[in-house]
Amino acid sequence: MRRIAYFSMEIALESDMKTYSGGLGVLAGDLLYAAADLEVPMIGVSLLNRKGYLSQVLDAEGRQSEKPDIWQVEKFLTLQEPIVSVKLNSHVVCCRAWKYEILGITGYKVPVFFLDTELKENPEWERSLTDYLYGEDNYYRICQEIILGIGGVKMLRQLGYNKLQRYHMNEGHSAFLALELLDERLKELENPPISKEDVDAVRQKCVFTTHTPVAAGHDNFPMELVSKVLREREVLKMKDLYSFEGGLSMTLLALNLSGYINGVSKLNAEIDQITYAQYKMDAITNGVHAARWVCPSFQALFNQYIPGWEKDNFCLRYALGVPKNEIWNAHMIAKQELLRLVKQKTGVEMHPNIFTIGFARRAAAYKRGDLLFQDLQRLKDIASNSGSFQVVFAGKAHPKDQEGKKIIEHIFHFIQQLKNDIKIVYLSNYDMEIAKIITSGVDLWLNTPQPPLEASGTSGMKAALNGVPSLSILDGWWNEGYIEGATGWAIGKKIVPGTGLNRSEDGNSLYDKLEKEILPLYYQNREQYISRMLHCIALNGSFFHAQRMVLQYDLRAYSSI
Repeated sequence: MRRIAYFSMEIALESDMKTYSGGLGVLAGDLLYAAADLEVPMIGVSLLNRKGYLSQVLDAEGRQSEKPDIWQVEKFLTLQEPIVSVKLNSHVVCCRAWKYEILGITGYKVPVFFLDTELKENPEWERSLTDYLYGEDNYYRICQEIILGIGGVKMLRQLGYNKLQRYHMNEGHSAFLALELLDERLKELENPPISKEDVDAVRQKCVFTTHTPVAAGHDNFPMELVSKVLREREVLKMKDLYSFEGGLSMTLLALNLSGYINGVSKLNAEIDQITYAQYKMDAITNGVHAARWVCPSFQALFNQYIPGWEKDNFCLRYALGVPKNEIWNAHMIAKQELLRLVKQKTGVEMHPNIFTIGFARRAAAYKRGDLLFQDLQRLKDIASNSGSFQVVFAGKAHPKDQEGKKIIEHIFHFIQQLKNDIKIVYLSNYDMEIAKIITSGVDLWLNTPQPPLEASGTSGMKAALNGVPSLSILDGWWNEGYIEGATGWAIGKKIVPGTGLNRSEDGNSLYDKLEKEILPLYYQNREQYISRMLHCIALNGSFFHAQRMVLQYDLRAYSSI
């Protein structure tokens, strides 16, 4: 019997299924894949996104434009029979569902249902509600989130899932599901006024994971719009459940209607506990699905030396026993694959014997993708005196994020300024396939967010699984994963919640580590560098994986509210 429904605005299952934009969706997919491996009885619920998030086009100056990212739904998904109706404004929107089955390593299956409003019964605009991920305006967004939350619960009932014990909200986008659970309870009790007991009963069923302290990740809707779309729901009278500056906060709604709440790293939970002091905030640090993110050459190596690693990712601690020369050979195979991709997408020929840095994230201002270029002359001096290096960038900006788009343009500008001294490329249209090639093919993973805004981050975890050390700000997961002299290098100091760090200091720290520690180690003491790679797998790869994450959710959230 299925007992846990996992709701997420985006879920990344395959690279060519455009149902994701970045880290939130990839994390959701990794969690559900791990649930299938561990035979945890879960169901996934999301939106279809027929036209995806965006297909990125970059011109010669790095200016981003976007196109629909259309994909073949029928190639991946199976249409389900039930149709449910959801009220928006004064009329009804019909929804159907498409099913994807994740096959775990033991043969256990986890179904994932994608809601779709592209039906002939709906007017043209309503048909478009499941076209784009994070598209258009507030009205489009709130309608999408009602379909996800309320329509998702209705669809699960029609599909026969009537005895679910937990509803896990991956960020606040699906918080309207709690309103539907309240409505269900009131109907069972023949529609009395909502009581504290009713709220508590729903709270016992709900789990909420918050992923970001960045304001853009928290949806707030004006009450005029909420009243227009949801009409006269009884729960709207209970403003203490959701009210924020006179509007409806999806985050507050989720917080107030959840019996278990967590951040996605220890530091993130500390920050959130300060922000939401009246709530008890736990920490379950994110993890990645190892079998999805280990590249083919390392998979073959692990199969030889660590049999059973896919079924039990904790076995990766035995990576310290893998011969160093074989680790290096597997890495060079992955690196050649990356350099082939670079040549194919940019025409730039990079050399496999040159130290290669990777930076691939969503292009947002707080991720500071241009921090590497703080002092161009010093960067040139480092390349000239400490050892040559080359850099691979990738990442999309949200269509409405002008700051993020400017970051990409700045990087293109610096690429031109440094072209005679350092080879740097920017790969367009970053997706899961490209992510796997970059995270396994570089020699160093770079991460430079403005602390404490990186709630977790998972790209560095993927790199670690492939023996790639990180050079990162001590934010998010790296605050836990960094071990001096073993797994990588820190930029700056340990973060103290409530204090900021200086961008100039961060840039100088980055340069110091690159100049005085990383490049000399790589070029002058390759044995020690490979030792660092082995420890990445054995210490970080064996812990920061989705199997550990799902086991923690099952123990703390699903079984014990």
